[in-house]
Amino acid sequence: MRVCTAFSRLLRLDGVWVRSVRFAPDRVIATVALRRRRLICPCCAYSTRDRHNRQAHESVWRHLDLGVWRLEVRATLRRLRCPVHGVLVEGVPFARDGARFTRDMEDLVAWLATKTDKTTIGRLVRIDWQTVGRIIERVADEQLDDSRLDDLFEIGIDEIAWRGGHRYLTLVTDHRRGKIVWGAEGRSAAVADAFFAELDPESVEPARAATAEPAPAEARIGPRASKLTAISLDMGPGYAKSAREHAPQAVICIDPYHVVALGNRALDEVRRDYWNALRTADRLGDAKRFKDARWALLKNPADHTSGQAQTLRKLKRAGGAVWRAYTLKEALRAVFDHALDTLDVAILLDRFCTRAARSRLPAFIRLAKTISKHRDGILSAATLKINNARVEALNNKARLITRRAYGFHSARAALALIHLTCGPITLAIPHEKHP
Repeated sequence: MRVCTAFSRLLRLDGVWVRSVRFAPDRVIATVALRRRRLICPCCAYSTRDRHNRQAHESVWRHLDLGVWRLEVRATLRRLRCPVHGVLVEGVPFARDGARFTRDMEDLVAWLATKTDKTTIGRLVRIDWQTVGRIIERVADEQLDDSRLDDLFEIGIDEIAWRGGHRYLTLVTDHRRGKIVWGAEGRSAAVADAFFAELDPESVEPARAATAEPAPAEARIGPRASKLTAISLDMGPGYAKSAREHAPQAVICIDPYHVVALGNRALDEVRRDYWNALRTADRLGDAKRFKDARWALLKNPADHTSGQAQTLRKLKRAGGAVWRAYTLKEALRAVFDHALDTLDVAILLDRFCTRAARSRLPAFIRLAKTISKHRDGILSAATLKINNARVEALNNKARLITRRAYGFHSARAALALIHLTCGPITLAIPHEKHP
């Protein structure tokens, strides 16, 4: 078998044949030629036989390594004149537009990025982390299609912190499929509006949009937004405003997870106030011992260590504001027991708000007002049995991914990695595509 024929079978590149093979000290160079005669625009489906001219140099792509050698694929391409995109180099079937890697190489890198850290990828594949980010963006842009936003009925909208500070990513999760279907940088009503605009890009008529007259509510509801039956949110005002505007028929559900989290935050505020009071009174020894009580107060009693259980018994004997705050927090957790029906949840929630409002604890008084304000949304979540448990699980996974993507300097690359890992994308590695 000739060397060129052997490499044609070995590379498994669609639409090309190997013209020559050259062995360099650190790499193998395979020169290929396209089988097709028509030139295809890499940005659209336009094709033509007319050639504008031919490149004066070879284009180079990195393919999967051949043992310890780097494998490069080279070809002299033609240029065409696209009526939409102008004069540009023809596309090739084995690589994405603008890529210097073959599809097999990029698919392998994207799959590795969802499974391991950047040090491992860089050492194994011998590329830098910024290049990994660009590869992930290209793969995600190709794999994500508009159909992922079809048949959405119950969704959750939440945010996660990104790159420290006050930088956030908004993620939209499909409750039924358990997948993240959309994401963008920021956490405001404008970001939620962008999601609904992509959900139904033609929901507003161009003629009406050009005028100052607002469209009727019925006209603004798009066909896909009209299918939404429930939207689970936290208690922030931004997402709820956008949801009521673009999907008024959907029931707004306030996730019990965030309600209990507010109870934990109120308890921690009471604990800090008491700790600061001990320090102000020069009771530094008591303040130092009390500082270790934080996790005993915030953790579930079933998860306590023996030391934390002993600390909690001491706090119970001491009584005071901290113990009253702890009992209120546990009462709030008990409201959302899965064995309770909606009527029981409503009665216990009202009872908690009454106790918290009379507790003389400012943090819990504010919490009671917040819960009373969002009472309908909380009860809707209990009625429909919708919560953000799966959303929070995906968000925790997304947080791990954003830590792994710390070297990425754009939210687009981090979101692409989140879509590849937690979204409706199934990556196939080379040997699965070429059985």
